[in-house]
Amino acid sequence: MASVSMPRTSDPTPPNSSSGRTDVEKVLLGGKTFRSLSEQRLSPAEERFEKGRQTAGWFLAPLVSVVFALLPLGLDSTQQTLAAVLLGVIVLWICEPVPIPIGGLIGVSAIILLGVAPSDEVLAPFGSTTVFTFIGAFILAQAMLKHGVAQRIAFLVLGLPGVGKSTFRIILAFGGVTCLLSAFVSNTATVAMLMPTALGILAVVGRLMQDRGVVKSDFDPMRLRVGTALMLMLAYSASVGGLLTPVGAPPNLIGRGLIEEATGERISFAQWTGTAVPMCLAMFVVLAVILLLINRPEVRHIDGVEEFIRERRREQGRMSRAEINTVIAFGVTVTLWLVPAVVGLVAGSESAAYALVDDRLNEGVVAVIGAALLFILPVNWTRREATMSWSDATKIDWGTIILFGTGIIFGAMLQATGLAETIGNAAFGGLGIGSSLAITAFGVFLAILVSETTSNTASAAVVVPIIIPLAAAAGVDPMIPAIAATFGASFGFMLPVSTPQNAIVYGSGCVPITKMIRSGLCFDILGALAIIACVPVMATLTGIAG
Repeated sequence: MASVSMPRTSDPTPPNSSSGRTDVEKVLLGGKTFRSLSEQRLSPAEERFEKGRQTAGWFLAPLVSVVFALLPLGLDSTQQTLAAVLLGVIVLWICEPVPIPIGGLIGVSAIILLGVAPSDEVLAPFGSTTVFTFIGAFILAQAMLKHGVAQRIAFLVLGLPGVGKSTFRIILAFGGVTCLLSAFVSNTATVAMLMPTALGILAVVGRLMQDRGVVKSDFDPMRLRVGTALMLMLAYSASVGGLLTPVGAPPNLIGRGLIEEATGERISFAQWTGTAVPMCLAMFVVLAVILLLINRPEVRHIDGVEEFIRERRREQGRMSRAEINTVIAFGVTVTLWLVPAVVGLVAGSESAAYALVDDRLNEGVVAVIGAALLFILPVNWTRREATMSWSDATKIDWGTIILFGTGIIFGAMLQATGLAETIGNAAFGGLGIGSSLAITAFGVFLAILVSETTSNTASAAVVVPIIIPLAAAAGVDPMIPAIAATFGASFGFMLPVSTPQNAIVYGSGCVPITKMIRSGLCFDILGALAIIACVPVMATLTGIAG
């Protein structure tokens, strides 16, 4: 998404210059045309920084790897080689001289070439069931976007009686629908899809204020506080909503896959969602309160927005056959994901029925079944036209799937070579933290810090493999600290480059950088506290941790 170079990617459609960014469509607001994010220009200073960052990566990555490999650390040679390769990959992820997924593939190739492990053993994790969950969920999300199901849901919520009459209600409704959609659809795609509607509503508010004489006729509506609050709510609620389900954001699946690989314990769809809901609700309340306090809307009651939403809904018309098919496939998928939890509640988690259902309705298999329905349910039987074509499916972000696979490979190699245990023992001895609470807090803040400087997905791939052996060395159940670190990897609120959704709303021109930094710092801290407070309690209640 010269272009804005956003080194971050936390979603299936990342606006990254190195991987093909998703552009926000041009929107006409009050006679003013807004450029898509891909047309935004970096300042000369920003261009120099981005060029320097990428150039540094070309030299730092091999230098760091070679120097670390030659240091007399007394480590097992296999462990030291793996650590050297992993450090080089981390530099590639941070500096991005090559696209992030390619950096991961370079690391995997180096592991095999340097003899850390045989190729069959190294590449085996690519067959993880979570890879299939990724593919199926991405195809379902692509169908929701292509056929307008996600946008129809947004307009349905915004069109509820009374919502359009209050700026507060509009902002809260936008946040709510963004959270809901981001639980199943790419965070970036959700924000890009809702941006035109948000700008259209802002245009209505701006015209209303001009008509009432609240502002001058030549006032730029992009400078309204209500616009800042609306845009930040759009970006931040996508990050929060992405935590609600395992498929809501790539860091979720990566973190969960690493946890399951290391512990052998499975985290079900229902367990994950049950753990995340209270934290997400708490964060949504915090978002609403702080954003509306910092950016108190100039007007409370407005006219014209309800008409604007009704007009958009009239343009949509009735649900098409493709939309209905998409809803059916999505409903079947979510239902099958939840069936094992229901059977467990009714028959007990130790029953034969639960064991059978839980084994057969594997989440990866269910996701593939749901995606396959899109290629079976017809839109036009005469022409043998299905809801989705393969050309539609190829548009999903295969780079994120590759990155997930490489992340799982590194996690498996850390365990297989014993490097994870070595790191955990060293961290335990050096940091002196031994309680579950302390390790959880360390993991959360480390994940947030890393996610502010590099990909959220890469943050999960880097931090979770550190936290698991650290907890094991301290004699602590690693499940809670690792899940908390996974959640922390999705939090990056401070800068336009922190997440793709931040970059999109900043590119709209509505959000001053100072307000994004001030708001984002508050949410990073409060979000970390919400994770630390909620995850241990809910993970215990849902049965993830004992």
